[in-house]
Amino acid sequence: MSALRPGSPLVRAVVLATAAALLLTMGIVVGAVWSGRDQDASSMSLSDIGFAQDMSAHHDQAILMSRTISAAPGVAPQVRGVADRIVHTQTAETATMRGWLQWFGHPLTATEPMSWMSGEDDQHGAHHDDGHDDAQPPMPGMASVDEIGRLSLQPPQQAEILFLQLMIRHHRGGMSMAQAAYNDVRTTSATKDLALMMIGDQGDEIGQMTMLLKERGADPLPT
Repeated sequence: MSALRPGSPLVRAVVLATAAALLLTMGIVVGAVWSGRDQDASSMSLSDIGFAQDMSAHHDQAILMSRTISAAPGVAPQVRGVADRIVHTQTAETATMRGWLQWFGHPLTATEPMSWMSGEDDQHGAHHDDGHDDAQPPMPGMASVDEIGRLSLQPPQQAEILFLQLMIRHHRGGMSMAQAAYNDVRTTSATKDLALMMIGDQGDEIGQMTMLLKERGADPLPT
């Protein structure tokens, strides 16, 4: 029965999973109120669609890394607290963005990640060929498969440092995407509001994680 004590990994996992399921079922409802947020927007623009698709995928990785470190034994409560906050916040944001996509009948994932930032006003998506290596993460700040694998194998203290380093870089990449969406003239007010909220939340979390990293005698990864 000790595994079921409040704050235990099992209880925390059940709470997070339940919250995620509830938020995802609410996603379609969020899409239904889109037009009420912006009277001039009866549909999503190319930047709205691309941002929702790409940022949802970007959030998926942040949630995966956060759940990995949160479930690891021996991780400091301060680091676990940051990870749990990221899971809650980004699960809700992902439900919102995928709710919009479902409501307007758009795919949940992009065939050409980041093509909405090319400036092409083509509702089918512009071809985006910049010589990108397919083996590398397709969006700014994302961790590689090898980095995520190492995160799950490190001892607690090393895992904390790696998580903080990866997540700071991940947040910086996400903030650059959110800033691009906010500055895009095609972006509607609902997306702008969400992007601005992400910039604020992730900026706060970067400050907290940078302090935790400094306490552990480590520096952020280069961008």
